[in-house]
Amino acid sequence: MKSKNRVAAAVLGLAALGLSSPQGAVAKSPLEGAEKGKRQCFWTSQVNNFAAENDRVVNVRVGVREVYRLEIFGTCPEIDWTQKIALVSRHGSSICSGLDAEIVTPSAIGPQRCTVRNIRKLTPAEVETLPRKARP
Repeated sequence: MKSKNRVAAAVLGLAALGLSSPQGAVAKSPLEGAEKGKRQCFWTSQVNNFAAENDRVVNVRVGVREVYRLEIFGTCPEIDWTQKIALVSRHGSSICSGLDAEIVTPSAIGPQRCTVRNIRKLTPAEVETLPRKARP
């Protein structure tokens, strides 16, 4: 009788483990993760404007309505004066986290590379509260 209880307990334990294990899903596009609240991704080709708040923060407009805040490791000198930047993805053509991205700016001594440490999608209310010069 005790062995039947042990077998039943083992089966129930394995069933519980199976139910609690996460089921991995592969995102088909970078936007799919954002819809589910997991990751906020965008395609580099859809970035159409930028504005630097200072030498540590750059806001980029993606498409018509979305604005993402990119925080830079350290500083990126002269980024708030430059007229153009390149946003480079290290892994394909989408950006989902800071470590995926690098900002390249022109300078007198050649291209300057600034590593992005954090990316966050801003809400429409946050975009409205940005200073005028920081709105892309």
